[in-house]
Amino acid sequence: MAAETIDISNAMVTEPTVLGDWMLVAPIGVPILFGAVLLMVRHETRLHAGIAIAGLLVTLAANAALLLQVLADGPQVMTMGRWLPPFGISFTADALGASLAFVATLVATVCALYAMKDIGATGRRYGFYPFLMLLMAGVGGSFLTGDIFNLYVWFEVFLISSFGLLILGSTDRQLDGATKYAILNLVGTTLFLTATAYLYGTFGTLNMADIARRAGAMRETGPLMTLTVLYLLAFGMKAAAFPVNFWLPASYHTPRIVTAALFGGVLTKVGVYALLRVLVMLFPIERAELSGVIAWVAAGTMVLGIMGAIAQSDIRRVLGFVVISGVGVMLAGLALGTETGLTGTILYAFHSVLAMTALYLLAGVIKELGGSYSLHELGGLYRAYPAMGAFALVLMLAVAGLPPASGLWPKVLLVRASLEAGWPWLSFAILLTGLLTTIALGRVYILAIWRNRPQGAPSDEVAGAPGYGYASMTLLCVPIILLGVYPEPFIRVAEAAAAGLLDASGYIGAVFPAEAAQ
Repeated sequence: MAAETIDISNAMVTEPTVLGDWMLVAPIGVPILFGAVLLMVRHETRLHAGIAIAGLLVTLAANAALLLQVLADGPQVMTMGRWLPPFGISFTADALGASLAFVATLVATVCALYAMKDIGATGRRYGFYPFLMLLMAGVGGSFLTGDIFNLYVWFEVFLISSFGLLILGSTDRQLDGATKYAILNLVGTTLFLTATAYLYGTFGTLNMADIARRAGAMRETGPLMTLTVLYLLAFGMKAAAFPVNFWLPASYHTPRIVTAALFGGVLTKVGVYALLRVLVMLFPIERAELSGVIAWVAAGTMVLGIMGAIAQSDIRRVLGFVVISGVGVMLAGLALGTETGLTGTILYAFHSVLAMTALYLLAGVIKELGGSYSLHELGGLYRAYPAMGAFALVLMLAVAGLPPASGLWPKVLLVRASLEAGWPWLSFAILLTGLLTTIALGRVYILAIWRNRPQGAPSDEVAGAPGYGYASMTLLCVPIILLGVYPEPFIRVAEAAAAGLLDASGYIGAVFPAEAAQ
């Protein structure tokens, strides 16, 4: 990135160009700006979908430009108010944050398209699209902030907006699910804030790059293991890792299906991202000492999660447990801590954001065509809607980790990394989870789509094809299949992200360029 230099206190400091500043701020500022516009035209609900989709497309373009810049030139930094790090609040984009921000914005754009059918005039009037834009501002800020306290702030931004999306409709079930979601997430938030206060008391800074460069000197005197355990517990709850995952199946089946799609695809990945950023980049030695514990947590999350999915008869509940199981697969790479393992985790995060969002949207199409989410009442959909059956087959193969879709290669990398690390039991858990996922989703396919409709089941099928649902699933299936048949570009991005976590010198050098130049 082109840059000019200024002399401050006899040190040459690299200052980003105005274009670089805008590229870092746009993924956060654009959703906030368009959310404000939506509030100004809150009574013109017919305009909301178009404004939101336009805003998300601009955000997607900004994220794409930022990701290309990061891949070409390394981490990009912009510090607010010209207060130099570590005193100023920095936005820092590396391959991990920029790539996840791009994928999250992509699925949010698709969800906004699907919401044109799923969200009626009442939902628009009560603020679905402003909440959506605020949610994406919080998600983008979480992925791009370079300050751990501001990571907490952005968590709060998307949590507040997610509460609004959960209760949109104000049914008893939604209010019950939102209450559980709020209380249990606030427990995790309290742990996060407590750990951050303890961190500041230990290091005297909240800048992640500054913490990463100081951690080695603090290892003998600072309570780094205590901090690591606190963050593991706090972010593990945010990510819905076992045994602190009970909030997710209690709440994700209650909102509108497009909201559940966005939550299932994106929000748990923010927790996984925070675990990767803090445990791998800031406290790698402590993570290594806890690797055995994390591995057992990963195995428990993935196996017990998918067993929960097999026990459900409501498709939304099935998918909620599948989300939990996927979090366990990603935690396996965190436990391994090797470049191959982390590459597998990051690649799986790309896959999970796309595939789980698409599966939830598929559940919405099934409900639209079959009139129910219950496996006891559905059936016969393949004969009436073969295109929907084809979408379902592709997506279920993807989530099960079977070719030719996106779930295969992340699991190949994770199994290989587990064997190389001498943990065959962990690779067995990953493979067992794939088998059980095939059974759980195969059961859904057979009962809801393939078999004849049960006698006596209510029949309120909708004539015609669900255009918005097919369009949305097509937009997501393209990268899902592309990742399966041509994974090299995605793997290269994941490798760059993993390498940046393991060797933070590039990240630190971007934040403190004067020291890097010495």
